[in-house]
Amino acid sequence: MSPNETSWTAGGGRSRLAEAFTPSRIGMVVLAVVALALSFENTREARGRLLTPEASMPLGPALLATALLGAHTAARGRK
Repeated sequence: MSPNETSWTAGGGRSRLAEAFTPSRIGMVVLAVVALALSFENTREARGRLLTPEASMPLGPALLATALLGAHTAARGRK
């Protein structure tokens, strides 16, 4: 059975399930799960300094904040 046979409904349209699970959405869910796992596993304290005095926070949120800043910078660079 081909994927086209299972993703189309009798009325000729795509099923809701086929529309919900696009490759980009699956990729984003996988990235979110990996980010959450990374955040919950890395709980030891980390010290860092950027433009302010040295700050201490758990390593997971520090890595997550760094990833978000990098994604924001990359998205702004593509405009």
